[in-house]
Amino acid sequence: MDYFRNLLGTQPGDEQPSSHETIERLADRVQTSSLLEDRRDAVRALKSLSKKFRLEVGTLAMDILVKVLETDRGDAEIIGYTLDTLHHIMSNEPSEEDEMATPESVELGEQFTEIFIKQHENVGLLVSLLEEYDFHVRWPTVRLLTVLLTNRPKDLQECLLVIPMAVSKLMDLLSDSREIIRNDALLLLNQLTKGNANIQKIVAFENAFERILDIIVEEGVSDGGIVVEDCLLLLLSLLKNNTSNQNFFKEGSYIQRLTQFFELDNAESHNKQAGWSAQKVTNIHLMLQLVRTLVSPSSPQNQTVACQKVMNHCGLLQQLCAILMASGVPADVLTETINTVSEVIRGNQPNQEYFASVLAPSNPPRPAIVVLLMSMVNEKQPFVLRCAVLYCFQSFLFKNEVGQSQIIQTLLPTSADANTISAGQLLCGGLFSGDSLSNWFAAVAMLHAILGNTSQREQLLRVQLATSLGNPPVSLLQQCCNMLAQGVKLQTRVGLLMLLSSWLADCPVAVTHFLSNSANVPYLISQVSSSEGDELELIVQGLCAFLLGLCMVSNDDQNPSFTKASLKEIIQNRIGLEMFTDKLTSVGKNESYTRAAKKPHLHYKHPSEIVFDFEFTGLFKHLENEVLMAVSGAENMGLKAASRREHESIVENYKELIKEQDQKLNDMSQQVLALQSKHSAATATIEELRSQVQQLKDQNSLLKAQKGQTQGTANGTGVESLQREMQALSLQLKEKEEQVEKLKNELTVSEAKLLSQGGGGEGVKENGPTETALLQASLSRLNSDVEELKKQCTQKDTEITSLRSQLDNAQADLVQAQSSATDNQGSDSRVQELTGELQRMTEERKQLQERLTKSNQENLNLSNKIRVLEEGKEAEAAEKGVLREELDTLKKEQDDLLVLLADQDAKINKFKAKLKELGQEVEEDDDEEDFEDEDEDDA
Repeated sequence: MDYFRNLLGTQPGDEQPSSHETIERLADRVQTSSLLEDRRDAVRALKSLSKKFRLEVGTLAMDILVKVLETDRGDAEIIGYTLDTLHHIMSNEPSEEDEMATPESVELGEQFTEIFIKQHENVGLLVSLLEEYDFHVRWPTVRLLTVLLTNRPKDLQECLLVIPMAVSKLMDLLSDSREIIRNDALLLLNQLTKGNANIQKIVAFENAFERILDIIVEEGVSDGGIVVEDCLLLLLSLLKNNTSNQNFFKEGSYIQRLTQFFELDNAESHNKQAGWSAQKVTNIHLMLQLVRTLVSPSSPQNQTVACQKVMNHCGLLQQLCAILMASGVPADVLTETINTVSEVIRGNQPNQEYFASVLAPSNPPRPAIVVLLMSMVNEKQPFVLRCAVLYCFQSFLFKNEVGQSQIIQTLLPTSADANTISAGQLLCGGLFSGDSLSNWFAAVAMLHAILGNTSQREQLLRVQLATSLGNPPVSLLQQCCNMLAQGVKLQTRVGLLMLLSSWLADCPVAVTHFLSNSANVPYLISQVSSSEGDELELIVQGLCAFLLGLCMVSNDDQNPSFTKASLKEIIQNRIGLEMFTDKLTSVGKNESYTRAAKKPHLHYKHPSEIVFDFEFTGLFKHLENEVLMAVSGAENMGLKAASRREHESIVENYKELIKEQDQKLNDMSQQVLALQSKHSAATATIEELRSQVQQLKDQNSLLKAQKGQTQGTANGTGVESLQREMQALSLQLKEKEEQVEKLKNELTVSEAKLLSQGGGGEGVKENGPTETALLQASLSRLNSDVEELKKQCTQKDTEITSLRSQLDNAQADLVQAQSSATDNQGSDSRVQELTGELQRMTEERKQLQERLTKSNQENLNLSNKIRVLEEGKEAEAAEKGVLREELDTLKKEQDDLLVLLADQDAKINKFKAKLKELGQEVEEDDDEEDFEDEDEDDA
């Protein structure tokens, strides 16, 4: 027996089995044991060993454990132990002894994961286990799938895509009432949707957005905990770089639900006192990133514009601006909010107009743009905040000629209050301050105020600056050139050169003003011809070459000292064509240029990283070849440049057209998929409606038939029954008449016989008196029958008369019923009305059926829960019975053991007695003496 084996099987001197032998023995027991309890105990033991001996358990028992998942699915306990064991084998979490996972441990988990996933049936088995409601099955399954995704994400994603309804079953976990399962399901879906657009689309069409947003609201929105963070990360994973899901999010009116993310008014006073928690800051950051994902400049333009429009209409932009102007907001949240507002208003005129109307809550109120510019030119503000403000200012002016005009107007002399701070004053102050970073920010901001707007470039030439008392004012253009010649810091010079290049590009008037100062061209030539300096100085020299080339390209020869020909000759003689080309092309090869050209957002961590502006890189790329052609000496340079610009503009237009067509094609493809699904649903609906229409037609025909029968057909059937009754009565009458005629004939024959017998002689009278009496009696009887028949004939005649009158009445009713049936044809409109009413009642009935189905489903869920509880109760009862049986068995075994011990004591006493008889000395045991002492005491 196992009990005695465990008790007496291992002696102190025996060798202990190794871990390999123990695991092998347990695996063999799981595989071969016929009792479920034995297999369960063995799996439990493997689970306890799987953390420390991952390699041995995985090598010897993994296939056997997978088999357990197939064969013992009805037992939740052994399935739970099995899933936990597999989780320990494949998980890369450090053990209790190790503080962090070792590379060998990570590699081991990935190897076991690869072996497990190679058999796609194993993954399908795990997905099927998600249908089990038992906590000890569903939760370990979710954890195991998460580990598999962590170790081999691509392989498992491919497996789940080919398993029917796999993603749907994973999505159903979000509706689980047990929070730990729902929360782990969020982590699982986060891993599942990374880098796989197909799975992202499937998850989105499984109503993921609705479920996730409901969970966020349930958990407290921005004030929620880590669950809200997981939900927002999942939303970002579904929407980022996925145009289809972004469009579905917009079409599903989910953007409107984002407004509740930023309802911070109720907690504003609390925030001022207690501050924002770290979790709240994280949640707000993710919410803002979610908004930015929908309006990212890298997304298709039509998609971005549509989302921007919705955000303005639903009040989301207003809420973001309110946070922008609120007090007590952490600096990092404020920075991200500025970046978010920037992309919501970028290139969208209505949104830009609203942003221009926002006023800061100051005394007196100032425009939000002015307040932001004050932060940008203030060197004490955080660097990332200043970058965000510049990005916001750039986005406000992007494709906004009205905004550009408003900014330039603040630079021109006006009759406005001198004490009022304007955007132009702040830009000029920043441009000429002692902080090089403020110089760069102000120069780039002013660059965007004139970018692509020739009229504003010319207006900017009117700006005059007062340098010192007693000296005449200097134009802004000349002051920038003066600062450039003073050899200021690198960032200042780069900012000024970018501003001047944007100012002079395609603006001959500005070029003329620039060349009017005779010191400008020699300075540029000296910079370009210089061969000294590091990489940063090489950037300045390249920008000087670009500016000098623009003076040739946009030169209208108004200045006789610096015509196109003279500038070309100066460059070739003083600089050299090869050096000029090298300096110019070195700009585009610089790493800072490449980084700035990727996206408009200024994503820098340190001020020294800022060199180029995104829009300037586009301008440089557009005009670089044109400058090289101008300097190279083509005779028809102007024509070629013009034709090249025209050609490039045409190419750009075609690129935009192709891009829009590609986007439309993608949108159409998505719409086709959506329409196909809608078509399938509509086809099913049409079939259902057709059956309903056919039922209504049948009901209508039945109603018509019933209505006609109640008035006309019923009368016709009544007439037919009367006619049949009259025919039957006529037959009866004929039969009666035939009987009467027969009786009359018999009477005549009888009378003739009597007369002949009476004239024949006396003998007859004497010999046959009895016969005569009989004949007389028969005659009297016949006479009475005749009288009776006559009465019956009279009655029948009266009945026939009454029936004929009834027949006439029935025929009249039939004619009237036929006329009323003709009138019934005019009641078709009423029938149609009844049909519509019937259809409405059918729809109501359908709705009630849906509600009934829903309630039945809820009842079914409750029944399942009750069933699970009852099964648990039965399992406990069964386990209690098993324990009782084991207790009884132990008692019996103890009794047997006592009997054996008693027999052994008797044998020992017997042997001792024999030894004493043989004269051998026998030592008494202490236990025996104690027993004897106890016996004496008892006596």
